[in-house]
Amino acid sequence: MQGLRYDSLSCRYTASQLAGVSFTVVDVGCSGGIYYIWRLFDQNLVAFGFDPNVDECKRLTAEEHLPGVQYIPAFVGLPANHPIALRRGDNTCLQRNPWDRLSVARSLAVRDKLKPAMSNAELTALNQWQRTTLADPDTPIYLPDFFRERAIADIDFIKIDVDGPDFDILQTLADSLIELNVLAVGLEVNFYGSDDSTGHTFHNTDRFMRGLGFVLAHLAIRPYSLAALPARYQYDRPAESFTGRPYQGDALYVRDWGDPAEAAKQNLSPAKMAKLTAIFAAFGLYDAAAEVVLTHRAGLTAILDPVRLLDLLCAEAQGDQEPKLSYAAYMAAFERDDDLFYTGRKTANEPEAAQSPGADGTAVEQDDGCSPSFSRDIGSASQPSGIIRGLYRRLRKR
Repeated sequence: MQGLRYDSLSCRYTASQLAGVSFTVVDVGCSGGIYYIWRLFDQNLVAFGFDPNVDECKRLTAEEHLPGVQYIPAFVGLPANHPIALRRGDNTCLQRNPWDRLSVARSLAVRDKLKPAMSNAELTALNQWQRTTLADPDTPIYLPDFFRERAIADIDFIKIDVDGPDFDILQTLADSLIELNVLAVGLEVNFYGSDDSTGHTFHNTDRFMRGLGFVLAHLAIRPYSLAALPARYQYDRPAESFTGRPYQGDALYVRDWGDPAEAAKQNLSPAKMAKLTAIFAAFGLYDAAAEVVLTHRAGLTAILDPVRLLDLLCAEAQGDQEPKLSYAAYMAAFERDDDLFYTGRKTANEPEAAQSPGADGTAVEQDDGCSPSFSRDIGSASQPSGIIRGLYRRLRKR
């Protein structure tokens, strides 16, 4: 999912303070495995991954070392008598889909001619899961039933990316998202479609999630060029291109419980709020995480040090700047309208601001087991790591 970081200082710290408290993830469309950053919760991680690719689930199960992670080879769907299925009738959930006109579809067809026989790993890498050994499509899993059968009473993060009936699966979770205290949902969304209220389109997804009290916190847009004039792909395989129409993307919806007015309506546990800060930080939304800390500071004190967490979030937000300012020093700089916060405003004061000590007279240390270039984002080329940015700077000097 684009936007999700590979590592995070603040996530590591929060996870270390939640000993014995489960962090529960549901990943629908788990090809490739549970995202690494959730593994920072280590033995506290409880994860259920669903994918119809039988061989991929076998591979992931064989390689898994955390006891709380399970991979289940199955389709996930909705009952035939579900209201959205009845309203849709004979229509499809994917309407006005330009797939056959895209360059990616043409490239896949060309590759199929050049190499018609591909392994399961090759097909999976090309997202051609439909051509792998699949679970029985006539016995899909209905998530609310699965949760009841497994006595799952609390979920922190749900991801849905199944290249098709994503919106249908989401519809089945209308009650579960509330009853199971789900903090955030990561969704693949489509920017094509019609005005049909049952279609898998971004506007329908957005309306549905907002109706349940979630807010849009992150949105990544993937462009795809048309086969009439193909653009260069962003990766070494047919996928999104550097230019083209907005075709699909990833959306993150969260509980807006950093807002004091919204938080006042809830009976929130400190552990749940701590996990919300971790989810925000996992997506690089350090400001939103800090707001949660400030709003729930009194409760969070029971399980972690809010000052320490704010300093770590602030360090991550500062990227490559060295030394890191503490949260107190950083906010003080903001309140004096420091040049630090303005791109292109370079004055004699800027080097002094960049070297400002922390509130206790020292720079914030990074001692939580992460590399200094902790702002890596394995899902997005828009956030290069500190190492890559350093290479860019050297190249510009040549």
